[in-house]
Amino acid sequence: MTKHYILTLNPNAKHEWDRSALREPLTAKRPDLAKIIADAIGEVSGSYLVSVNIEVTVLDQVPLPQGEQLTLNLPEISIPKEPQEIAA
Repeated sequence: MTKHYILTLNPNAKHEWDRSALREPLTAKRPDLAKIIADAIGEVSGSYLVSVNIEVTVLDQVPLPQGEQLTLNLPEISIPKEPQEIAA
């Protein structure tokens, strides 16, 4: 059985659980590996000693964007110190 997932590695993530995340490509849900293994075994109840082989092949890689600071060039706006009366 071949499954495809997106692995995101971010050593600078704020939280430990976001430093490495395995997600399904279409739903972005985290895979339930125990359920996937149980589905492969079948519906018969019991305790099983299982061997799981994981073969990883990188199909594509997109680097995370770096925290780049952008400079905005906004025109200066002068605000009068005293409010002006508006003619009705």
